[in-house]
Parts: sequence; structure tokens; C-alpha cells
Amino acid sequence: MSTDAIVLLKEDHKEMRRLFREFQDAQDGPPKRRQNLVNQILEALTVHTYLENEVMYPEVRRLLPDLEDDILESYEEHHVADVLCAELATMDADDERFVAKTTVLIENVTHHVEEEEQEWFPKVREALGRKQLQEIGERMLALRPDAPRTPTAPKALKKALDAVTA
Repeated sequence: MSTDAIVLLKEDHKEMRRLFREFQDAQDGPPKRRQNLVNQILEALTVHTYLENEVMYPEVRRLLPDLEDDILESYEEHHVADVLCAELATMDADDERFVAKTTVLIENVTHHVEEEEQEWFPKVREALGRKQLQEIGERMLALRPDAPRTPTAPKALKKALDAVTA
């Protein structure tokens, strides 16, 4: 398995896209299925954004000050996703706004992922060497087991607050 930070983040993105497709296919199905998929989406997003906010963004911000604006925009996009995730975590799948709120979350995250993969990751890969990206990835892998799994977990709430004040 690669320890390259960008490869690891792209693997997370791939898993999120899969979950998003499954949710979209299940919109008219049983509420329990939608709830289960949203719970999986919330966990995947919570872990992923935690690792980016705790490791990837601060390290890239330190090493590549020219990308500061990109990092700040990413923090803000995470904050929007955090708010939606926290709201979804308190909702039932049969709530009339559940599908709409999940759809907005999916649209926002998809936009964020596309920006990262098409614009931000190439800049980071060009500027940082393979060794640096592997070191960042190793730190992310080491932190993953202790990452929060729900948007209402204390570490996730702290991450959301840090994203606003970073």
C-alpha cells in the first residue's frame, strides 16, 4: 500500500464517490438503507477531513506558502461540510429534508474533491518530492485509527472549530 499522501486522499475520494452513488441510487428506497448509507458517508467524511485538517493542510501550508489561499478555501469548504454532517447526524432518514440535505452535502463535497484533484493536488505534487508526500502520508496513516468517526465526536467538533479559526 502506498504511503503517498495524495494517493491516500484520492483513495478516500474514490470511496466517498462510491458511497454517494449508492445513496443516489437508494433515494427512493427504504429509509433504513438511506440512513445506513448516510452514516457511512458521515464516517468517511469525518475521518477524511480530520486527516486533511490535522496533517495535510497544515504541512502543505508550512511548506508551500504560495498555496495559502487554496488551503484557506479548503478549510472553509470543510466547515460547510462539517455543518451539514452535524445536522445530518441528528436527523432521521424519513425527515422531509434528509435527502435534500444529503444531496447538498454530496454536491459540496464533489466540488471540493474535483478542485483538489484537478487543481490543488497537481500543484502540491509538483512542489513536494515523493519523500515528503510519503512522510505526510505516513503521519496520516498513523493518525487514522484515532480519528473521530462521527461529526459530533469531540475531536471532530474541535476540528470544525479549528477550521473556522485557522
